[in-house]
This record gives sequence, structure tokens and C-alpha cells, in this order.
Amino acid sequence: MQPTTTTEEPQEHVLTASGEFDVHDEPVDLGIYHLEDWISFAFFWLLAGTVFLQFFTRYALNDSAGWTEEIARYLLICTVFIGATVSVRKDSHIHVDFFYRVLPKSLMRVVSTLVDLARIAFFGYATWLTFMLIQRIGSQRMAVVDLPIGLMYSVVLAGFALMTWRALDVARLNWRRRASVLERPELADLHGEAPADLGRPA
Repeated sequence: MQPTTTTEEPQEHVLTASGEFDVHDEPVDLGIYHLEDWISFAFFWLLAGTVFLQFFTRYALNDSAGWTEEIARYLLICTVFIGATVSVRKDSHIHVDFFYRVLPKSLMRVVSTLVDLARIAFFGYATWLTFMLIQRIGSQRMAVVDLPIGLMYSVVLAGFALMTWRALDVARLNWRRRASVLERPELADLHGEAPADLGRPA
């Protein structure tokens, strides 16, 4: 019986010879963020500030600012619809991929393409419906704040338009690499890159 040899992985040394810490963080790359990331980030912090102001005026000053509840609700809607664009771009919305694991790959390639087309059609139709809604009620005033309700729906319209645009990008990428996240879940970690082995027979 031959003895088994185990190889130890090299340990990361964080101390120098003089006993000082020597740890370097990876450089921050802001280039990975897109327009919708920054817009949703801004809406989120506006929402956080509004909720904090509501809490402070209600419990610290005992004189709640009435407009904060309505504005916080609208800011939440704006955050959701712009933030959903990020998930469309990353193709990270909830998927049902059971059948992609048991049915033939050629059939699932067709189904995946149909899913991409249906997603584009849905977001495009939602964009048009939101535009029509703004035409009808966009001039109405908000309940508490004297501003047109169309301001909030315009952000929803922009969110659906961005989602349509990003859905087109995802469909083009899936067509080019001949696979989607539904067919190969590991593609979710590639951030839009197309590895060289895609399309080759397994």
C-alpha cells in the first residue's frame, strides 16, 4: 500500500517580515456599472432620505411631514422599475429551467429563442401601454404634493423602454453565442462574455 501524499494549498501571507499588515484590495472598477445602475442608485438614496425624514419628523418632532409618505411611495416605484432594468441586462430574473435539463438541446434552443422574443414583445407592449396611460392621466395632480402624476409614470415609461433595450441586447448575445442562461446557467457569471467553447458539441 503506497502512502498517499497531500498537497497543501499555499497560504496567503498578510504579514510582512517586520510584522506589519500588507493587504491590498482589488482596484474598484466603476466601468462595470451602466446608466440604469446609477439612476436606480440615486432613486434608492432619495427614498432612504425621504423615509428617514418621515421617521424623524414623526417620532422626534412629533409633527410628521405629510408629503413624505406619498413621495416615498413614488420613489419606491421608480427604484423598482429602473432597478428591474439591471436584472434584465444581467438576465437574472427568476427563470423556470426544469425542462431545459430533460428535453433535447436542439428543442430547448428554439424554446429559449421564443422566450427572448416573448420578453422583448412584453416589455415593448408595456412601454406602449405606459405611454398611452400618461396621455390620459399624466396631467392629474398627486394626492398631497401639487405635482403631475405623469412625472412618476414617465420614470416607469423610461424603465420599460430601458428593459426593452436591454432585452434586445440579451437576445442578440444569446443568438451570437447560441445559448442562454436557461440552457447553461453558468453563463450568468460571464457578464455578457461569450466563451470560445459555446456552440461546440459536448
